[in-house]
Amino acid sequence: MTRIAFITGATSGIGRATAIKFAENGYNLILCGRRAEKLEELKNSLPETVKTHSLVFDVRNRQEVELQINSLPNEWKNIDILVNSAGNAHGLSSIDNGDIEDWDAMIDGNVKGLLYVSRAIIPQMVEKKKGHIINLSSVAGKQTYANGTVYCASKKAVEAISEGMRLDLTQHGIKITNIAPGAVETEFSEVRFKGDKEKAQKVYEGYEPLLPQDIADLIFYTINAPDRVTIADVTIYSKSQSAPTMIYKK
Repeated sequence: MTRIAFITGATSGIGRATAIKFAENGYNLILCGRRAEKLEELKNSLPETVKTHSLVFDVRNRQEVELQINSLPNEWKNIDILVNSAGNAHGLSSIDNGDIEDWDAMIDGNVKGLLYVSRAIIPQMVEKKKGHIINLSSVAGKQTYANGTVYCASKKAVEAISEGMRLDLTQHGIKITNIAPGAVETEFSEVRFKGDKEKAQKVYEGYEPLLPQDIADLIFYTINAPDRVTIADVTIYSKSQSAPTMIYKK
């Protein structure tokens, strides 16, 4: 039976790359994101042999999350894999100068959004005693860096949630994988710097960063490891990176 994967943040970056990787390997997909046109564009680019279903919502909005997931047709309710890829970084400033709206956006998206989506899907995994949840953390969740206090805190929360999920759900046959990427070239920096493309591009100059496809390949491996194996926690850097704030540039 073809497995169904539910992917948040599917409109760009790691979420989009993961959707493409899964589709190339015959998985049916529930694609989730805020931008309907981007979801449609992705859907049209995937192989016709793959079944897809799109849900347009913002993970930060609990009512939208619950309404959309509860609206799934019966044939789409049997979700095997949940990839919590949606997330964001807003601003880069010291704690005394931080923008509280930026803080809210990061806590609501990276922490509460992940919880809202997971809470809506986990019960059916518990009922069937099977499932796999992949949470996208960050190396910022491993080590706090200056001017990123709240973003790092939100990703440390993802790390804690992944640990807690594993403690609560392993007894039900559900696997939990936490993946902490280093620098990946996506829209991440453009969002962080409020659309300043030039400033965002400088983040990736002088070295070869990870690509979204690299993370998608890792996710695909974790869900296809032997049933006896749980890949619990992975940190992945580019060849040029040795720590969250240590990148060797040419």
